[in-house]
Order: sequence, then C-alpha cells, then structure tokens
Amino acid sequence: MQEIITRQYEDAKALYEAHGIDVDAALERLAQIKISMHCWQGDDVRGFLNRDQDLTGGISVTGNYPGAARTPDELRADLEKAFSLIPGKHKVNLHAIYADTDEKVELDRLEPKHFERWVAWAKEQGLGLDFNPTCFSHEKSGDGFTLSHADPDIRRFWIDHCKASRRIGAYFGEQLGQTCVTNIWVPDGFKDTPVDRMAPRRRLKESLDDIFAEELNPAYHLDAVESKLFGLGSEAYVVGSHEFYMGYGIQRNKLICLDAGHFHPTEVISNKLSSLALFADGILLHVSRPMRWDSDHVVVLDDELLAIGQELVRGDLLAKTHIGLDFFDASINRVAAWVIGTRNTIKALLRAMLEPVEPLREAELAGDYTTRLALVEEFKSYPFGAVWDYYCAKMGVPVREQWLAEVKAYERETLLKRG
Repeated sequence: MQEIITRQYEDAKALYEAHGIDVDAALERLAQIKISMHCWQGDDVRGFLNRDQDLTGGISVTGNYPGAARTPDELRADLEKAFSLIPGKHKVNLHAIYADTDEKVELDRLEPKHFERWVAWAKEQGLGLDFNPTCFSHEKSGDGFTLSHADPDIRRFWIDHCKASRRIGAYFGEQLGQTCVTNIWVPDGFKDTPVDRMAPRRRLKESLDDIFAEELNPAYHLDAVESKLFGLGSEAYVVGSHEFYMGYGIQRNKLICLDAGHFHPTEVISNKLSSLALFADGILLHVSRPMRWDSDHVVVLDDELLAIGQELVRGDLLAKTHIGLDFFDASINRVAAWVIGTRNTIKALLRAMLEPVEPLREAELAGDYTTRLALVEEFKSYPFGAVWDYYCAKMGVPVREQWLAEVKAYERETLLKRG
C-alpha cells in the first residue's frame, strides 16, 4: 500500500511541478498550521461545571447518539482518539464550563488552578489550548443578556467572568509556549424589536473596555470578539452585531472572529477575509456549516470551505489568521464528527496550496480571463487526493477512510460502555 501511495504521489507531484508548484514545500507549510478543535462537539456543549443546566443562548444540540463524554477524562480520551486520526499537531478550544476541578466554583471565580489537568494533558500531547468565557446556560443569562445587561450587578458578574477567562488563557499560553486565543461571544439580544438599540450597545462597549483594561502579554494571549446576525430568542436584535464588533475590534486592536454561520444565508465569510485583513490586526475563524443558517453542521468539503482555504492562501493570510472549528452533532459518532470536520479543513488548505496562484494572478492582471477560468477549472480535477494520501501516510495517520474502522472499534470498546 505504501509503495502505491508513494508512486501516485510522485506522479501527482510531477503534474503540479509543471506549473511551478513545490508540493514538498506545500506539505511542510501545511504541517505548521494548527487547527483549534472545539471540545464541545464531544459532550454536546454540556461542560462539567453546570451539567444539569439547560442549554440557552440560542444553542441547541440534536440527536442522542451513544457515547457522549461525561467527565473530563472521557472527553480527553475522545480527543486523543480523534487527534490520532488527524495529520499534524493542533490545538484544543475549551469553554470555561469545561473546568476540571472537584471544587464548586462560580464562573466569575474561575482560576488557572481549575484547568491544571487540562494543561498537564496538553503538555503530554504536544497540543495548544484556546479559551472562551461561557456567557450562556446560566441563571444569570436567563433573560438573554450578559455584558450588556441593564442590571449593573449582573453585568459585573459577566465582566468578572471574562476577566478571569483572560487570565486563564494567558496561563495556557505561558505554560504551553503557544499563544492562546480567548474569544468573547455573548448571546445578548431581543426576540422582538427594541425601542432603544443604543443603550445595550453602549453598555457592551463599556463592559468590554473594562474586561480588556488589564494588559496581557500578546506572546501568550490574544483577545478576539465574535459577532452574530441573530439567534433563537434574539431574532430582532443582537447587541454584538458584525458592525459593532468590526468597529470595536479594529479600534481596540482585537482579533475579529468570523463564524461561518453567523451571517445572512447568502453571505459567506470567504468574501470578507481580504477586506477585514486590510484593517484588522488579526482574524479568528470559526469554521462551521450553516445548513439553514447557524445550524453548526459538521464541516464538509463544500464550495465555501474550499473558498475559505483559497482566500487564506491566495491572500497570504495564514500568518494572521487563527483557524478554529465550531460545530456539534449528536446524531452521529462524536469522534467521527471531529475527524471528518478537521480533516476536511486541512484538505481545503492543502488544495489551495496546490493551485498555480502566480500564473493565475498574472493572467488576471493581463486581462486574460480565459486562461484564468480554464486553469481554475482544470485544477479541480488534478490529483489532489494522491497528495493528501501521501501527507496522511507521512504524518502517521490512516489514509482515506481507513480511520473509520478505528472509530468504530473505539465506539465498541469504549463509547458504548458509557451507558
């Protein structure tokens, strides 16, 4: 099998190199890219601090496939299995509710010590960690407002939670030697049309300024802010709109998070990257699949994912973009969902790296749109799959669908025994 994979790779490599594409260099570059894999796919966004709390904030997970993680150790075991089937060394994206502690602690009192076991595990696995305050599924977010709440005491609770989360993120970065991105998203908004749109946004702005007042070392920690168009319960008005956070992020030098499902159904984030990159210090992506808007389906290798990869490569944006995933599906094997989504994201980047970008750019500048279209279309059927197979084999992970047998065995031996 290895001999066949190598031979097919060499044949494919010769075809790409005829157009000046250095395939070996592309694979070396790909190996340096870290995808931040979201922990919440593994347990349906329950976490471990308030597991009995109903999901709120417009978050809903459907399905009852057996084997959801019930403890931090089970979740880490599932993550290890997934990473063993994905080429490269990556990161894990944690929410605050995934604290691993025997202590009963409120969100605004979380400290780095409540995540020491996560850090020790990440060190053992050679992984980075990213972080998010959890501003949902809590009694103090029950009316749909957090950082923009009219009640100053409730607002203070969420401000203190976000401050604590930033310190935890900085701790991750210091301990692991990999910059941690801490992303703030809040579900604040009205179900029906508000009279006063300005006041909540003013309060949100003031809350964020308070949260970010403490300077943290950017070598260890970066802040991001995430917008949304609307959500369940906030159909008429979302305080943290795209315009709000784009203005705030640019003015305050924060990463701006673009989530693939957080815009109008006809909008795509791939088309926003080149514009935002000209003005923002950095970009955070939440790659998802918005079938019927923000439904967070498992990422597939569709046109938009390919377009995101192309924009990142063609625009030379990989250095300033942090790529994370955000989907959750409880109707299928949760480990398989991670593997499918993450492998597809890496595939999209590799396929973009195997385009003849310079010849395409030259044809475009010369007004030769015929050549541009012809090359783009012909390269869609170039033997990208042979390069991907070789990359997986080289990185020591299963080639093609071979990974599925390992997931099925893990399901029989581990997941189905969880009851």
